[in-house]
Amino acid sequence: MAHEYPSSYSLLSRLIITPCFFIFLLFPLSSISSFHVIFTSASAPTIAISKVEQDQEALALRTWKANLDNQTQVLLSSWFGRNSCHHWLGVACHRSGSVSDLNLQSCGLRGTLQNLNFSSLPNLLTLNLSNNSLHGTIPTNIGNISKLITILDFGSNHFTGVIPEQLGFLTSLSFLSLASNKFRGSILPFIGNLKNLTILHLYDNELSGSIPQEIGLLRSFIDLQLSTNNLTGPIPHSIGNLRNLTTLYLDRNKLSGSIPQEIGLLRSLNDLQLSTNNLIGPIPPSIGNLRNLTTLYLHTNKLSGFIPQEIGLLRSLNNLQLSFNNLTGPIPHSIGNLKNLTILYLAANKLSGSIPQEIGLLRSLNDLQLSTNNLIGPIPPSIGNLRNLTTLYLHTNKLSGSIPQEIGLLRSLSDLELGINNLNGALPLEMNNITHLKYLQLFENNFTGQLPDEICLGRALVNFTANGNHFTGPIPKSLKNCTSLFRVRLERNQLTGDIAESFGVYPNLNYIDLSSNNFYGELSKNWGQCQKLTHLNISNNNISSAIPPQLGRATQLQRIDLSSNHLSGKIPKELGMLPLLFELLLTNNNIVGSIPLKLGKLADLQTLDLASNNLSGQIPKQIGNLWKLLSLNLSGNRFVDSIPEEFGKMLHLWSLDLSQNILTGEIPPLLGELRYLETLNLSHNQLSGTIPHTFDDLISLTSADISYNQLEGPLPKIKAFAPFEAFRNNKGLCVYT
Repeated sequence: MAHEYPSSYSLLSRLIITPCFFIFLLFPLSSISSFHVIFTSASAPTIAISKVEQDQEALALRTWKANLDNQTQVLLSSWFGRNSCHHWLGVACHRSGSVSDLNLQSCGLRGTLQNLNFSSLPNLLTLNLSNNSLHGTIPTNIGNISKLITILDFGSNHFTGVIPEQLGFLTSLSFLSLASNKFRGSILPFIGNLKNLTILHLYDNELSGSIPQEIGLLRSFIDLQLSTNNLTGPIPHSIGNLRNLTTLYLDRNKLSGSIPQEIGLLRSLNDLQLSTNNLIGPIPPSIGNLRNLTTLYLHTNKLSGFIPQEIGLLRSLNNLQLSFNNLTGPIPHSIGNLKNLTILYLAANKLSGSIPQEIGLLRSLNDLQLSTNNLIGPIPPSIGNLRNLTTLYLHTNKLSGSIPQEIGLLRSLSDLELGINNLNGALPLEMNNITHLKYLQLFENNFTGQLPDEICLGRALVNFTANGNHFTGPIPKSLKNCTSLFRVRLERNQLTGDIAESFGVYPNLNYIDLSSNNFYGELSKNWGQCQKLTHLNISNNNISSAIPPQLGRATQLQRIDLSSNHLSGKIPKELGMLPLLFELLLTNNNIVGSIPLKLGKLADLQTLDLASNNLSGQIPKQIGNLWKLLSLNLSGNRFVDSIPEEFGKMLHLWSLDLSQNILTGEIPPLLGELRYLETLNLSHNQLSGTIPHTFDDLISLTSADISYNQLEGPLPKIKAFAPFEAFRNNKGLCVYT
């Protein structure tokens, strides 16, 4: 949060607080020593001070300099001699020869204040040490500084400890900033002594305790900022005394209780921020008295009740944020009076009723967020009046009806989110007019018809989610060359078309899900050129042909799901070159051949499902190297020979299904080491011998099926093998007694 100085400060005062970096811009390093400001002020001494007093001021500053770090001492190399009014960096003096101002803002100072003798600066008016790297505590002798001082700025340093109550002696202060440090403790009642204070910045510290009632004594206040601390308790009712206040920031604390009615007495307020606290109760109707308010942040609290109709009296508002509360009832029709609003956030509440037609009167709106409420009814056609709108969030409500064709008038829209509603019907053709969309979310509705053909005409679309609808027809033509795409979710629709012809190469694509549609054709080798792709899901379609080896070039892939298609051919060994892959699902296809040995190099693989294919040959022992594997399903294939004993090394495995193959031999005893195994299915094979006694140690096993084999001997002494269906149709298994 930037420091802001009121316009009432004179040009001369602004010169005093000129940052050190600006001094460097004005004067080359070689001429810094010549920088010097002299002026008189209304309260400055007019009689020349004695040589002794002048020596004391210079000595105090030189002593402090000597205790700062070496780099800082070099910066202050102009601080030598016995006259601090003679070419000392950052020092300005009265005509009397006494130091009036010390301004070292943004000079990179490092050190503490412990060796600065404040009592030797009796005529100081301004002390600005902000935006440096000073640390330690503020000495208690700060109270001995000049009683004339009006500006004290220690903001943006690394000060710690408590705020000394001796600051209460500085009764001439008009500006006090201790912001952006690490002060702790409470704001002490001494603050009430500073009756001339107009600006107090204590934000971004670690202050705790309550806001003292004495704050209400500071009737000259115009700017009070206490944000980003750990303040607790209620907002004091005495806040209503601060009739000149224009800025009040109490956000990002832990304040509780309700917003006091007295807040409505602050008729000069321009900016009120009470967000991110634990405030409860209603928004007081007295808020309507704040006719000069331009910003109102009450979001992220626990406010309840209705939004008061009086909110419509705040005709100067341009930013209204009430999101993340427990507000109920309808959006008041009076909201339409706020013609200057550019931002309206009412999201994440419990608002009900319909979106008022009056929303269309807010022609200056850029950002409208009404998401995550209980709003019902249609999207009002008047929404088309908001020609400056760039963001529209209506998702996660109970809106119904179709999207009005007037949506096409919002040509500046870049973010449209309508997901999780009860919207239906076809998308209006006018949506093709919105050519600057970056984010389009239509998911989990009841939309029908085709997707807008020109959805990516402006080549800006980044996120397109339309999953969970009833869309039909082909993929929009503009999507094939939409290289800006990052995330696409079109699953669970009835989209059709040749998948090889519908999609291109997407250099920025991270996630795509086309599952549960009616796509057909071959799997394109172009997916291998999507170098940032992490998630590829085209399951439950009608894709045919072999898996292209080029898919192994998409080295960022983490999840591949091509299950429930008509894929044929072999599993390409190139898939073993995907170092980040943690899920590979190829189940329910017509894949043939053996499992490539290189799949055993997928060190991060957690799920491998090759079930219901025509795979054959031996199960490679290299699969046992997949030590992170949680689920392995090779069922419904034609694997032969024995179960590799290396499977016993997959110690994190919780599901193993090798059923419906032609496996022979004995069950490896090492499988008994799989202590996290919950589900085991070895049924419908030709396994023989006895069940290893190590199976007694499978303490996590809840479901087992070893039926339809040639096993004999005693069953393990665990409940998973108790049901008859678990061991039926074997050679001679018996229950252990």
